[in-house]
Amino acid sequence: MKTLRDKVKESASFIKAKLDVLPEVGMVLGSGLGVLAEEVEDPISIDYQEIPNFPVSTVKGHSGCLVIGKMEGKNVLIQKGRWHYYEGYSMEQVVFCIRVMRELGITKLFVTNAAGGINPLFVPGDLMVISDHVNMMGTNPLIGPNDDYFGTRFPDLSKAYDPDYRALAVKCAAELGYRVHEGVYLGLTGPSYETQAELRMFQRWGLDAVGMSTVPEVIAAVHCGMRVVGISCITNIFIPGKAADHKEVLDAAESVKPFFKRLTRQIVSRM
Repeated sequence: MKTLRDKVKESASFIKAKLDVLPEVGMVLGSGLGVLAEEVEDPISIDYQEIPNFPVSTVKGHSGCLVIGKMEGKNVLIQKGRWHYYEGYSMEQVVFCIRVMRELGITKLFVTNAAGGINPLFVPGDLMVISDHVNMMGTNPLIGPNDDYFGTRFPDLSKAYDPDYRALAVKCAAELGYRVHEGVYLGLTGPSYETQAELRMFQRWGLDAVGMSTVPEVIAAVHCGMRVVGISCITNIFIPGKAADHKEVLDAAESVKPFFKRLTRQIVSRM
């Protein structure tokens, strides 16, 4: 039976065989934000179905392929469509691509997501540089036997989101004439949206945004020694009595795409 290390190496070897130059920056694109892959020059696209051991994304707004090429002079690998725990995948599968990225030599990771705004100062279309996260998924991608090949048994998450990259993201936004927020991202399993009581509780806790992804990938990335920067697109906000729906999420992501693309390119160019 193949081990996790065997599977990661097999997937990485398959991808590597299609490339002339190895990528240095990995990117994970959230709901409605896959358009950024169109910014890649000389792209090579590989469907998840082609890659040994890769799961397949099943969520609207997540297409399901790797796009590899150049962006702002950097060699990038974009995970266009992520896997979520709520789809029924194991945590090992959810973070599988992160480990494959590291096996390819990637040490810099840019994660994005669509998130609900808890902070009352946020409005739909805002961008939030993630300063930290709270894991309330009830599980962790590192549970189980630890393979030291990937990382230490007890990784330090006190600086999971690289302080220098966070400062870079804020600086790039200011240079583009746009103010971004910084805040704490709350990770829940979903797929149901939060109850009004839960959102009131999260707001009292001082959390800023909530979503159903990102936290597992960041934990796995830090575990294997990657530097991480994360940005949330605030797609809907907590208003007592107001319901949330996925269409609202995708519509808000659509509205912020032009600035999101400019900001991302600026950040990547300096990572």
